[in-house]
Amino acid sequence: MGDSNVTAALNPTREVRAATASGYLMLFVWLVLLGIAIWAGVSNATGTEASWKWVLLAVSAIAGTLILCGFYLINPNEAAAIQLFGSYKGTDRETGLRWVLPWLTRRKIAVRANNVISDKIKVNDLRGNPIEMAAQVVWRVTDTAQALFDVEDYKGFVLAQIEAAVRSIGSRYPYDDIEHQEVTLRGNHDEVGAELRKALIERLAVAGITVDECGLTHLAYAQEIAGAMLRRQQAEAVIAARRKLVEGAVTMVEMALQHLSEKDVVHLDDERKAAMVSNLMVVLCGERDTQPVVNTGSLY
Repeated sequence: MGDSNVTAALNPTREVRAATASGYLMLFVWLVLLGIAIWAGVSNATGTEASWKWVLLAVSAIAGTLILCGFYLINPNEAAAIQLFGSYKGTDRETGLRWVLPWLTRRKIAVRANNVISDKIKVNDLRGNPIEMAAQVVWRVTDTAQALFDVEDYKGFVLAQIEAAVRSIGSRYPYDDIEHQEVTLRGNHDEVGAELRKALIERLAVAGITVDECGLTHLAYAQEIAGAMLRRQQAEAVIAARRKLVEGAVTMVEMALQHLSEKDVVHLDDERKAAMVSNLMVVLCGERDTQPVVNTGSLY
């Protein structure tokens, strides 16, 4: 399939409009021929027999049969590729009753939107962690000639390219980043979805298919590391929370000491400042409520 896809990309079959006719007009012509054939046959049987009427009957019957073999229907959001002995002659997108020369073959193809949810696949993310991914893709055929003649099975081609694109995107980004400094699969759905759509459009262009919408429907660590990664995430979350708490506590202690000094509330030496800082850090960073101790004696 790879060599055929490369050849199709170099020499794509472009869709052109087929030379077809309205089926309703040809139905009227067929009814006229039917009327002529009936008149010729009845007049020969009941009146004076004339050879030219038999010729007219035969010609009308043959022409009517040929016309009858050329009718076909096109439903909404459907197209028909017209071929002559294997050669592509164009595509008919007009809906309703249509007609074409009977020796031309018609191959119908749906051009409506298709929704596909891929199977869950295992991928190694940017950091080498095995993860499970699945995607939902809305696609449709835009060039019927490419879809029918440039790839062997355009529906199977779509499924294969979805899997390949999901693997490529999954290995390009980490699953998660607790510090929110990188684009991640879990935290940047819109960006990852946009890049996945772009990759799919490039991959499916050879088959005349475009992607209207896509996104990840399943994203999780693989079962063999899910428990360990959950504990790691919890630990990273606790560390990040502690870091924020300490940073806030240090800022508050600095503000307290600065205000006490500026307003000349009390004069503290280095030893008392250290004790005050220690007490404030315990109060601000402790997980439990602190119990105040009232000093009724001298400060020193």
